[in-house]
Amino acid sequence: MTPYRDMTKEELLELKSDLDEQFDAIKAKGLNLDMSRGKPSTEQLNLSMEMMDVLRSDSDLVCEEGVDCRNYGVLDGIREAKQLLADMMEVPKDNIVIFGNSSLNIMYDTISRSMTQGVMGSTPWCRLDKVKFLCPVPGYDRHFAITEYFGIEMINIPMTPTGPDMDLVEEYVSSDPAVKGIWCVPKYSNPQGITYSDVTVHRFAKLKPAAEDFRIFWDNAYGIHHLYEDTQDYLLEILMECKKEGHPDMVYKFASTSKISFPGSGIGAIAASDANLADIRKQMRIQTIGHDKVNQLRHARYFKDIHGMVKHMKRHANVMRPKFDIVLHTLEKELGGLGIGNWLAPRGGYFISFDSMNGCAKQIVAKAKEAGLIMTDAGATFPYGKDPADSNIRIAPSYPTVEELKTAVEIFTLSVKLVSIEKILSEMLGIE
Repeated sequence: MTPYRDMTKEELLELKSDLDEQFDAIKAKGLNLDMSRGKPSTEQLNLSMEMMDVLRSDSDLVCEEGVDCRNYGVLDGIREAKQLLADMMEVPKDNIVIFGNSSLNIMYDTISRSMTQGVMGSTPWCRLDKVKFLCPVPGYDRHFAITEYFGIEMINIPMTPTGPDMDLVEEYVSSDPAVKGIWCVPKYSNPQGITYSDVTVHRFAKLKPAAEDFRIFWDNAYGIHHLYEDTQDYLLEILMECKKEGHPDMVYKFASTSKISFPGSGIGAIAASDANLADIRKQMRIQTIGHDKVNQLRHARYFKDIHGMVKHMKRHANVMRPKFDIVLHTLEKELGGLGIGNWLAPRGGYFISFDSMNGCAKQIVAKAKEAGLIMTDAGATFPYGKDPADSNIRIAPSYPTVEELKTAVEIFTLSVKLVSIEKILSEMLGIE
């Protein structure tokens, strides 16, 4: 395929005319397609429906501690749920606390607690002149929304194929005591699907922060969300690495079953050092009498152990893999060799990251919307919604049906082509 920049103005105008006709034909169908968020599809939600039959009105609802799960008690999670999520998070059971239905909520609480109470006796962040957070980009928009909500200054850290630019991370963390944390999605990252290399994890564990209350916010949201059985990414366990380096308190690790069982009705957890968890439990005793133990028991009895969870995730992969293959095949077929976009082929997670020509992302998303396709806002993968290059677009294949997805990717690639041609033509006119 001839790269668009190698084509003449006349060739581009003729191509644009053909593409406009195709686009108008799709637009006339009045479609309403949603590829905006990484929501599991109905087919995926149905995979967990048998969980609803695990507990009945005549079920024994006493957990391993001997506590009736219908009643108060067991502040930080029942033993069997702790064991299940500890194995999923690859940490000792004693280093985990079970919360409610969302890891995002735990992260919000953790930032909020740091703002008002400080971290393990340090000055509350709200009393400081400046608080800063490092943000690998492109990244997860909801992470950035939390720190923006609390007025924390966010600093972009470019992602590389092996994780965040660690030279920059080390420079900021070691030299500026106002830098209090960094957001990380270390495995099958949102949106690129990158997994941090062993070297990157080692460098995280060896950080020497200028701030005693600096913390790594390690959101391992996709730890067991593989797409392929024979090619899976491996991630070093960060808590153990930090402990080896003499920095056991430097990391908070988060995870949940949101995209394993039911989003919004799963269980979330934080893993951290003994000292960190003691600090967290102080707030919990004020904040709650305990989270939903009945739901914890339901999950533990349904999955039974990590092997049951892994088996369940293979069923998810069987639903997700064809959708990722459709997107990746179509991107290559329609855009490969044209010089108007780049993308990564992840081995797991929920997203495909697409980089258009600079200055085109917002227009591409708007163009797709004209034809009835809703996508994540361009810029959402950067703090404050501002992508300096206006190039990154997050593709979320999970929610549409296979047939809807085929149409959605057709609309997307058409939008990329049309906006790119307009960009090149405007540059040509500018030169003339």
